[in-house]
Order: sequence, then C-alpha cells, then structure tokens
Amino acid sequence: MPEKVIRTYDELRTALAFDAEDEYRRFCMQGIPCERPFIGVRIPIIRRIVDTVAPESYVDILAVKPVAIEEVIARGVLIGKLPYAEMLKYFDSQIDYIDNWCTCDIFCSALKAVKKHKAEIFENKIEKLLDDKREFAVRVGVVLLKVYYVEFDYLNVIFDRVEKLCGREEYYIRMGLAWLIVECFIKFPDETLAYLKVSKLPKWTFNKTISKICDSYRVEAEMKDLLRKMRK
Repeated sequence: MPEKVIRTYDELRTALAFDAEDEYRRFCMQGIPCERPFIGVRIPIIRRIVDTVAPESYVDILAVKPVAIEEVIARGVLIGKLPYAEMLKYFDSQIDYIDNWCTCDIFCSALKAVKKHKAEIFENKIEKLLDDKREFAVRVGVVLLKVYYVEFDYLNVIFDRVEKLCGREEYYIRMGLAWLIVECFIKFPDETLAYLKVSKLPKWTFNKTISKICDSYRVEAEMKDLLRKMRK
C-alpha cells in the first residue's frame, strides 16, 4: 500500500511522531548537543517521509517554523529536493535553524544541485558562510566544501580558506576543518601533505587532522608513520 501523501505541516509532524522510537531518541540526545526537542526518528525514515510530501505543498510547509530537530532535518531535506532556483530562495533561512552538527551535515548532503552550480554557490553562498560569525553557519560552508569541492581545481582555494579560519576556536568549526583536510588528503595526498607542511593550523586542529588521516584504511602505513612525526 502506498504511503499517504503529506499536504500540511501537521501531517508531517504526525508522520514523524508515528515513526518515533524512544530508545533512539535517548541515543540521539546523548550524541547531538541541541536545545531543540527530539522526536526519535531515524534519518532514512525522515527522508522517506519527506519523499511523500506533495510538491504543491512545499511552499506552505517551508513557511512553518520547525520545532523539533527532526523537523529541521526534514526541512533541509525538502529544500534539497527543490529546483535549483527555488532551493536558493530557502537556503539562507535554513542556516538560521541549524545549531548542531547533525542538521548541518544532513542539510549539506541533501543539496545535490550544488554539483552543477559549484562556482555560483561558492561565490554567493559559501564565501559568505565562511565569514559568518555563527559557528554552525561557518560549519555549513566547510562541510559543503568537503562534500562537493574536493577536486584538483579547488584544492588551493580550499587550503586558502582553511588558513583564513585558523583563528576560529569553536569546536565544530575546527572539527569540520579537520574532516575537510582529511578528505583532501585521501583524494590528493601529495598536494595535501605539501599544504600540511606549511599550514598555520592551530595545534588541536592540526593534530586532529593527522589523527583522522591515520585512522583511514586508505592511507598506507608508511605515510601514517610520516604524518605522526609531523604532530605538533
């Protein structure tokens, strides 16, 4: 039997509540620092629920202020389903609701349209996010770089922007930067190693980057030994 089509925000909330799991809610509350209430719905189920939203209802649903963290996630996934021009209209409003690593990272992964509009998104969105004063606005910019921009033509741009963020001390910015450089190293080890040798990354971020690279099964043991010797 096909799932019921969702046409209102109340129906979206009802669908989320129907698939709630108390044990999973408690698990999420321990791993995701967030002041919003948790319903306890798994991410694949949230995506499945969003898939049932009627396209003609997108605008009305996006006009409602989300309350629970799962509602913020659902909103981000829904924005990712919009045509590119429409997605841009709602992009900034979603940033205002992102206050933890989970809603940040899932929103970024939902924005598939970025792949075909990299230059425009970088210039008009990411650059502004990286200069933002808010911790998670910056993290959105960093994660977008990690997900969509780790390719040879953008390497020097990424390294330059990372260096400009060296003074930011917020945990989730520094952790995002570490994961970004790890992704660069996995795909472009020689270029990223050369960058690390001259980088001004603070001690914590630099060492965390080295640690995460060494955790990867895609990095050879000899290279890991070299990296460990570079720790500050």
